[in-house]
Amino acid sequence: MPVVTEDIVLKALSLVNDPELHQDLVSLGMVERVVVTGTQVHAKINLTTPACPLKGVIEADVRRAIEAVGASSVTVEFGATVRASNKPALPGIQHVILVGSGKGGVGKSSVSTNLAIALAQSGARVGLMDADIYGPSIAHMLGNTEDRIKANQNKQMLPLERFGVKFLSMANLVPAGQALVWRGPMLHGAIQQFLKEALWGELDYLIIDLPPGTGDVQLSLAQSVSITGAVIVTTPQDVALIDAARAMDMFKKSSIPILGVVENMSYFVAPDTGTRYDIFGHGGGKRKAEQMSLHFLGEVPLDMPLREASDQGTPVVISHPESSSAQSLVKISQNLAGRISVQSLQSLPML
Repeated sequence: MPVVTEDIVLKALSLVNDPELHQDLVSLGMVERVVVTGTQVHAKINLTTPACPLKGVIEADVRRAIEAVGASSVTVEFGATVRASNKPALPGIQHVILVGSGKGGVGKSSVSTNLAIALAQSGARVGLMDADIYGPSIAHMLGNTEDRIKANQNKQMLPLERFGVKFLSMANLVPAGQALVWRGPMLHGAIQQFLKEALWGELDYLIIDLPPGTGDVQLSLAQSVSITGAVIVTTPQDVALIDAARAMDMFKKSSIPILGVVENMSYFVAPDTGTRYDIFGHGGGKRKAEQMSLHFLGEVPLDMPLREASDQGTPVVISHPESSSAQSLVKISQNLAGRISVQSLQSLPML
């Protein structure tokens, strides 16, 4: 009968690498607990994000390593702690992620909304800020345009909550259909209130849905808060890619890392025949990412559940989780969380 001890198990786990971070679990501080009872071993692994895209690979590698030292049974428990790069972006907020496109009409807001919910479904603490002050759509996509944003006794704005995601949108502050005719300073003031005068609480990720273009809002954010990175949403056709490239250049000039590219409306599969149509072309987002040496986070098909869900206020990852678009968005959320973990590790001298 082999002798299995905690030290032996930890030594075995020191040979298991996180497949994204390329360091061993022990050195990364991811082994939270090992309990040995005879030859039965229980290990708790603390992931760097609850949305870890390679959780299954890590579990298999951990089991294999522990069984190799003589364990008769292995149970693996997972926790997660999202780590900031150097310091939290804002008090209590580990990461601020911008979602931009350079142009309107590419589905940026629906991607932002579904990514936020998918991350929350994984167990992360998530906020969603609608920075499109002139044309807010997040409240509609979340199915809550009726509730008004209130303030506490300290005059802090209290974010609303829907599907496990805290959110702020100008649509919950002004009457429906009312146009805001504001110049830059007023726009800047609204962004500052949403960011720094709101009681967001403890968040792993604050996703900010940007307006189209490369103007005042983007500059205000870049100057106001430590931003983890940006996600570029584009459709496959050239006209969208041209504007996406401008957004990439803006982020580069603002020293904001680009976490990756998402190709939305990537293709359409006819529900009656199963025939696939590349309505806007296909693969342009991936090619642009490769040209710019950026990570391609994934592609989202154009399907009826996604469109209907956005209009009805119940995002597709909630209303039609089995759909192709929902599954793609969940996978993209995992890839995004993985990229953030890698970037955070790279910016730290040691964990």
